[in-house]
Amino acid sequence: MLDDIYTNGELAALYDSLNPAGEDSAFYLRSAGTPKRVLDLGCGTGLLACMLAARGHAVTGVEPARAMLDIARGREGGGTVTWIEADARSLDLGERFDLIIMTGHVFQVFLSDDDVHAVLRAAHAHLAKEGRLIFESRNPAVKAWESWTPEQTARTVSVAGVGEVGVQHRLIAVNGDRVAFETDHVFHGTGKTLANASTLRFLSQAEIGTHLWDAGFTRTAWYGDWIEGPVLPESRELIIVAQRN
Repeated sequence: MLDDIYTNGELAALYDSLNPAGEDSAFYLRSAGTPKRVLDLGCGTGLLACMLAARGHAVTGVEPARAMLDIARGREGGGTVTWIEADARSLDLGERFDLIIMTGHVFQVFLSDDDVHAVLRAAHAHLAKEGRLIFESRNPAVKAWESWTPEQTARTVSVAGVGEVGVQHRLIAVNGDRVAFETDHVFHGTGKTLANASTLRFLSQAEIGTHLWDAGFTRTAWYGDWIEGPVLPESRELIIVAQRN
């Protein structure tokens, strides 16, 4: 089941303001390099997909949430990207790509081993020879969820056409490698509040490595930050570059 933040039009409209392009986007643009065939799995509102297309890449964006794709199709440059409403786990496009990306920690929404295996196998099947899969996941060793409290996460963003919206997170439960939390969205103009419950899976570097190997990826590189530093115990990110033989 998809979270309301992706399927609810009012919440989807907030996504870009809450998740603007940053050093992660710069990393993916840099990693893409010269123009190539790019598949963006879980492309969301299409911000990065359009940035890649503007740099000459032939981009296909896959997203299961129609509310997000509606924004993607309507954004500036949206007409230069091929948009597909589909589930990455069962994807079969009948073509191959030089680069596949999964950004915005989308890898963490796959909560079971079967789901993880399915999406990695689908990615492997859609890669051309020597093609790369690049994605990131939060490092569970850092326990980022411990700071997901209203006091530490509360902020206000200004959204075009909506006005100011207050957002805060609240940790609900930690069950093994799964972390459940709630996000409150308060629309200042109307006083309306929309709450969304989410669950993310925090896999270790070793666990992700095993899943990659099982999916057919035998060549991987790992970074602990967006400037390609090594993975350290205190690294907040696990950034993976897996290459198909």
